[in-house]
Amino acid sequence: MEFGYFTLSDNHYDNNTRAPNRFIEDITEEALYADQIGMHSAWIGEHHFNSLGVLSCPDLVLSFIAARTKHIRLAPAVTVLPLHHPIRVAEQWATLDLLSNGRVDFAAGRGYDRREYLPFGVSFEDNQSIFDEGLEVVRKLWAAEGKRIDHKGKHYRFEDVRITPQPVQKPIPTYVASFSKPSIELAARLGCGLIVAPFAAAMSFGGLRQVADLYHETCAKYGNKPGRLMCSYFTHFADTREQEDAQRARQIRYYKECVIPAFPGDPRTAPPSYRYFIDMVDRLQKVKPEDLTENSVLVGPSARIAETLKKVEAAGFEEVILYFNVGLKPHNQVKDEMDRFMREVAPHFEGKHKARRAA
Repeated sequence: MEFGYFTLSDNHYDNNTRAPNRFIEDITEEALYADQIGMHSAWIGEHHFNSLGVLSCPDLVLSFIAARTKHIRLAPAVTVLPLHHPIRVAEQWATLDLLSNGRVDFAAGRGYDRREYLPFGVSFEDNQSIFDEGLEVVRKLWAAEGKRIDHKGKHYRFEDVRITPQPVQKPIPTYVASFSKPSIELAARLGCGLIVAPFAAAMSFGGLRQVADLYHETCAKYGNKPGRLMCSYFTHFADTREQEDAQRARQIRYYKECVIPAFPGDPRTAPPSYRYFIDMVDRLQKVKPEDLTENSVLVGPSARIAETLKKVEAAGFEEVILYFNVGLKPHNQVKDEMDRFMREVAPHFEGKHKARRAA
């Protein structure tokens, strides 16, 4: 199993004095540090208008990181595809794949925050259909290998288009970020890998193993070979009860001040494709420190974190991307926890990280 760095650039906190520009600089430094300590990948989220996070252009940040590294894989977490024209998305990430010598992992989702859609003039209510077609277009353009193609769909129509440059990887590994069954269905139908959040998997399906089973069954239905399964985890080290209480409080603050305002939790306004969020928001509003189990966070000493990740590995997940810098955690503490993870937890698992760490 491999391990990556992950962030959504959460900065939407009450009485927050951390400047967005400073936080983006910290994130960039942390991703570069992830390469130095042998992490497999860097996954950087896309958020607009500080509705939750402050990093709006993961492609540009990852280009900066690509120029200063040779090993770490580069991925958005995720591209909110309905907000962009798929031709432009295909061009951007093919270019980064070329410049990084084939180190792009592409991930797409439709997001969950109406406030990020309105200024772009994109329909939040119809974003499932826009997303499905957009992802098909992106993959069709990459697969065309320089040939000109036409597309006549519901949301996008064009003729005689080819993209340049072409990606180095054939194909670029592509993942669908999933909170719901329709997203799992799309990933299986298109032959994409899948990324899930454990807390959402537990609420919607019962756990990570159930998600893996559903994904494999759906891939079989469409006659496609399953792709890689990945999940993200909020990660907090704690060696004393006092430290653990502080980390759990940090996580709950993130849910209350960042996530709940962003999720579509009002049954009067949530589109049909987001109805499952209503229960999630209700549970998060009532969450208590003791409710933060291994279904949502990694918290505690190294041995406990490794034990939880062994269960994730047994469920069939090949990579875990780790969200260390959540909840206004100080930058130096984030780097210390990243290093501790690679020294004390990662060695319990086979993967490329062992050779990287030795080198």
